[in-house]
Amino acid sequence: MSSKLLTIREVATLLNVTEKEVVDLAQSGDIPAYKVGGLYLRFKKEQLDNVKHKIKPNQSLVSIEGTVFERTKDFIYHNDFYIASLAIIFFLLYLIVTL
Repeated sequence: MSSKLLTIREVATLLNVTEKEVVDLAQSGDIPAYKVGGLYLRFKKEQLDNVKHKIKPNQSLVSIEGTVFERTKDFIYHNDFYIASLAIIFFLLYLIVTL
């Protein structure tokens, strides 16, 4: 007896998680998946029912790691142009107001 294989979207709806989380769960081996064309595209409903209780719905798989210093350092690294631009604008405004 063959059963219908589910798509990523159907599994996301079934588990109440995002499609990205379904792919991440499949890649980590938390849910069984079948590769079609080298991608995790199909899942068996029976196998998902067995592991469904392990998946907590709407729980983010992304965690913010690192110390406050590391996160601040990353913020400055990724936004250095905007921070420098803001400093230049304030400096120019200061010059305009004082002259």
